[in-house]
Amino acid sequence: MNIGAFIVPTGIGASIGGFAGDASVWARKLSQKCKLIVNPNVVNAACFSGINDNMLYVEGYSLDEFFKGNINLIESSANKIGVIFDNAISNEVLNVHINTINAVKTVYGVNVVAYEITEVPVGVSFYIDKAGVSMGNVSNLITLKESAIKLIQKGVDAIAVVCHFPEDENNDYEKGIGVDPVGGVEAIISHYISKEFNIPCAHAPAFSDISISTNIVSPKCAAEYITPTFLPCILLGLDRSPKLTKTSEGININNLDFLNVPYNALGSIPVLEMLKMNKKVFAIKENSTVLNVDSSNFINNPNLIVLNSYEELLSLF
Repeated sequence: MNIGAFIVPTGIGASIGGFAGDASVWARKLSQKCKLIVNPNVVNAACFSGINDNMLYVEGYSLDEFFKGNINLIESSANKIGVIFDNAISNEVLNVHINTINAVKTVYGVNVVAYEITEVPVGVSFYIDKAGVSMGNVSNLITLKESAIKLIQKGVDAIAVVCHFPEDENNDYEKGIGVDPVGGVEAIISHYISKEFNIPCAHAPAFSDISISTNIVSPKCAAEYITPTFLPCILLGLDRSPKLTKTSEGININNLDFLNVPYNALGSIPVLEMLKMNKKVFAIKENSTVLNVDSSNFINNPNLIVLNSYEELLSLF
């Protein structure tokens, strides 16, 4: 069976996959035809998840390392998951998340073995930069590292992080346009833990307002408006994240047959490494972003194949 990668970078306003699980339908269809590496942004949908048994859930830093040939992916399931909670989360919101963990354990059998609360607040802020890309800052990464060490000492295989985020009034996002404002700083958090410990990681934000909106919003982001917690999707993803190894075991970049990405987001490490290895990269034209690195930057490269739609991609298999 072929092995492919379906990537939608976070925080760049992808018209498909830039919201809440809105690329899942295409990833799930493609995973029926081949084994598929996905980044969390593709399948995360708050209380839902597009993940299935033929997908490997890998966050951005580890993806880059995989595409550079620095790590391999060992397929895994029923991972032992540890959760880090930000000290800034109130007791009420923390209780909602503990109930969420217990619900996911009960319904899906996900093996969450422990959680730790950081010693001090993590200090998360976020913003949209002049280019329209989601960015942010984390003032105390060390407290995350200290909590991660405690969980790893308890034998966890993967780490979920839940940080307190300030409230955001992003009316464009709820209309299904614009950029997810929290995506950029979420990537900073998961990248940091993965880099420090070579372990699967994913992040979910926690807001002080846990009321559920009664406004009708875009279907693209509806999953995030019917729940007070976004934790379920990352637990379901981390449950079957591959283990990361620097040995020769598992799936390596040489085993990968193709990559697909949004049409004008072609400047990433996965794209450049695939083209360097003369492997196929499919640029999907119906999926646009705020970036402008498109096929005109790779003139006459036969391995960069522009397709009009995900439907057209599916027809190739």
